Amino acid sequence: MKKNRLSRNIFFLGILSLATVNSYAQKAKTVFHDAAKFHLYGKAFDTPQPYHRVDTAKYSDLPATVKNLLTHTAGLAVMFRTNSKSISAKWCTTEKKPTNNMTLIAQKGLDLYIKKDGKWQYAGVGRPDGTCNEFTLVKAMDNSEKECMLFLPLYDELKSLEIGVDEGSNIISIENPFRKRIAIYGSSIVHGASAGRSGMAYPAILSRNTGLYFMNLGISGNAKMEKAAAKMVSDIAADAFVLDCVPNPSPEQIKERAEFFIKTVRAKHPKAPIILVQSIVREQGNFDLEVKERVKKQNEEITAAFNRLKTAGMKDIYLITSEKLLGDDHDATTDGTHPNDLGFYRMAEQLGPQITKILSQYNIK
Repeated sequence: MKKNRLSRNIFFLGILSLATVNSYAQKAKTVFHDAAKFHLYGKAFDTPQPYHRVDTAKYSDLPATVKNLLTHTAGLAVMFRTNSKSISAKWCTTEKKPTNNMTLIAQKGLDLYIKKDGKWQYAGVGRPDGTCNEFTLVKAMDNSEKECMLFLPLYDELKSLEIGVDEGSNIISIENPFRKRIAIYGSSIVHGASAGRSGMAYPAILSRNTGLYFMNLGISGNAKMEKAAAKMVSDIAADAFVLDCVPNPSPEQIKERAEFFIKTVRAKHPKAPIILVQSIVREQGNFDLEVKERVKKQNEEITAAFNRLKTAGMKDIYLITSEKLLGDDHDATTDGTHPNDLGFYRMAEQLGPQITKILSQYNIK
């Protein structure tokens, strides 16, 4: 009896050891590849540091805070194809602490989409738990070829990124699948606060919904239309420009700066459509009358600037008003200011048709 029990114990220990070895071997079969060798969607400029949005050394007059924010990878995504059954990542960001109105996944994490039935579909996230991380984004897939789009952190600088696939599977860069080039210069809302994950910022949703190439120049709290920023935006090789920056400058700054900013872009791009977007309604303003009045004046000033430019003869300029951008149930923000995922979805649903209708007049479709 004791001999049988001993034999059973040895047998189960053997099975357990074999399972442990197999589990270890399975994990060990992931092969990592430097993501810098793949196509990077969303870039407005070539930069010495691959994951920076702008080479800020070239624009020395930009405020220091703006330069720092432009090192964030908001709107950027790595494009690749693989037949791997699992996709993992290793990545390092800075030691920047989380903000109090964003998820850690949105701020420092990764967001994977895979094309299915011709549409980009959410597939998994990379959850960060430190400065450097390793995480399996998706596993147990079939071994068919998959087009992948890996959105990078919204609110941090990416120091390094490696993409892991199963040993023996292939992984290659894919060509840019998006058409034309539309630059969006804007506030923290363009930047991506407060999406739950990076693929839910509204410029990213617009790209997936329309197939157009939207470049995210969101500069959280600091899209104030300075002359140096006007120079930077005007240098972008774009087919169209969307200026969704009204939430950041004061009404006085809008009055002083908006026309110069728009004229600077127009001088470099005589035929490109320029689309102005009013500030979304701040839910804080439902009860805070100071906030309500500030937003009202901001929108009045950008509308006045638009009307002055139109009266002076500027063509190919448009204004999108803000009434329906967040809906009317007051549930579309995280903190009364920044959209949540519902808010960003609604913004994309409202802005997409209006922007594409304008762009179609210029054969941008």
